[in-house]
Order: sequence, then C-alpha cells, then structure tokens
Amino acid sequence: MTPDPIAILKPKRTITGMSAILLPFHENGAIDWDGFADHVERTDAAGLTPAINMDTGFGNLIDEGTKAKALKITGLFLGTKRCIAGAFVGDAPGAAFDLDAYRRAVDPILACGEIPILFQSFGLTAQSGPKIVESYRRIGEHCGRFLAFELGRQFAPFGAIYDLETYEGLLGITECLGAKHSSLHRVEEWRRLELRDRLRPEFLVLTGNDLAIDMVQYGSDYLLGLSTFAPVEFALRDRLWAEGHPGFYELNDLLQYLGFFAFRPPVPAYKHSAAMFLKLRGWIDCDNTHPSSPQRPDSDRAVLKDILDRLETLARSLA
Repeated sequence: MTPDPIAILKPKRTITGMSAILLPFHENGAIDWDGFADHVERTDAAGLTPAINMDTGFGNLIDEGTKAKALKITGLFLGTKRCIAGAFVGDAPGAAFDLDAYRRAVDPILACGEIPILFQSFGLTAQSGPKIVESYRRIGEHCGRFLAFELGRQFAPFGAIYDLETYEGLLGITECLGAKHSSLHRVEEWRRLELRDRLRPEFLVLTGNDLAIDMVQYGSDYLLGLSTFAPVEFALRDRLWAEGHPGFYELNDLLQYLGFFAFRPPVPAYKHSAAMFLKLRGWIDCDNTHPSSPQRPDSDRAVLKDILDRLETLARSLA
C-alpha cells in the first residue's frame, strides 16, 4: 500500500543535511585540491556534513591514493567534526560478495575517524534479501557504524533498490545508522519513511532524490549531489522549514528547477553541470571533470548562469 504523505508530513522539523562534495579538476587534468578543500570548508561552514569520495567525487573512478588524499585534506579542515566517506568495492557481474574487500574499503575511513557509507557492488546486490542483510551485518561487526546506500540503475549498473523486507532488515542492524535512498521515486521513499517511523525513528532515511528535494517535508534527511551546487542556499532552505517560514517553498522550487536541469539524462553528467555551476560562482577555476565522466553541452552554461543569478537574488531576500 502507498502511505498517505499528508499523514507523515513533519512541519518545522530540524533537517540533517549531508552534501556530496564535487572533486574538481584543473585544465591539465590534475585534481584541484585547493578547490576541493575550499568546498569542504564552505559546505561545513554552511552547516551541512561533507560527504567525500561519493559518486559526485568520482568515487568509483578514482584510485585509492586519491581517496586517501581526499580523506586527509577533509580531516585537516574539519578537525574534530565528522564527515561521510564512500567505501567502494569494484567488481564485475557474476562476482561473489567480497567481505574482505569491503573491510579494506572501510579501514582507511575508520582510521581517520570518519563514517563510511557503503556503495553497493555486483556481488552484494546479486544475493537474496536475507543474504544481503547478513552481509551488511558482517560489515557492521567490522566497522562499528556505517550508512547503507540504495542506488538506482540509472546511476550505476551494480545498484539495486531493495524490497521492503530487505530494507526492514537494515533497520534491525544496530551499526547501520541510516541509508541513502536513490530510486528517484517518491512512493518507494514514503514507504521507507513509514517503516522507519514505526520501527526505528532514529534511523536516517537520507533522500538521494535530486528530482524531489522536498522529501525533507515528510521526514527524510538528505545526502544529495545537488546540494554541492549550493550548500549555503540548501542550509537556508532547511532553516526556513524549521522556522515554518513560507520562503521555504519559493527557495525549494528554484533549487528543484536546478535539480531537474542538472539531473536530466544522462544522469551521471550532473557532475559536469556541478563543475560549470561552481565555476560560474567563482568557487573553482575550471569546469573540467574526470575524463571517464559524461559531459554537458556548452549551451548549458547560459541556463545555469540564469538560475544562479535568480538563486543568489532570492537567497539574499530571504536571509
């Protein structure tokens, strides 16, 4: 059954915001570590938790040394504050679940005192529901605390959206603090919220629906790629919701317009949209991305500039 969204509406709640940090590049193809560090610091200052080595940070395309450097730089800027860091296991269709590979992926994150979020893999998602839950349980025994991640196939071929019985199994794992949900479908997320509210209210349902960022009204928190475009404006939107301010809706609508434009097919090209937007803001010097990541046409810049101008004007009026 589809839950009644009005019944689970949560006005004036405090929203937990997590933002996947874009990994920027220079013209020569080298990583722009200064731009990355500035964006981590900017995101934290806005009140959002930085999430590094995510899809937005090309976590499935960069090597372990690059991930380690991102962790080190983030730790230097955050100090005693925590970040979220992606733990990725690269495998192939038909592979068996590799517990040791997940242990190796989370260990550098744990060594820095950060919280791992577990990317799915072919070996993990090819299992039956009970075996998937048991796999998460075994990882949890190793790392103590973690976030799970449901990833739709439009984002990655190894992704899967679990059935509700499997999701309920995740709620039963003490070490699992929450799960990012990226199906891009409201009904699936509403079902998870209803289940969470009934069984484990402290569990974080982190929306990854960049096409429906108003899911925060129903009790979702978020870990979004879209918020890397505008961490200050997202934080302002969240504050307006907590205050019951009507400006929430106007700001949310404009941010959603940006989301619909940036996350159109091919969806992974949103990272190039993000780089364009951050360059237009003067926050990075170059809008190149990882060479294996899809690109947007040059004509997008004019649309993004119009959205940026409108967004900054609106945010000033609401601040």
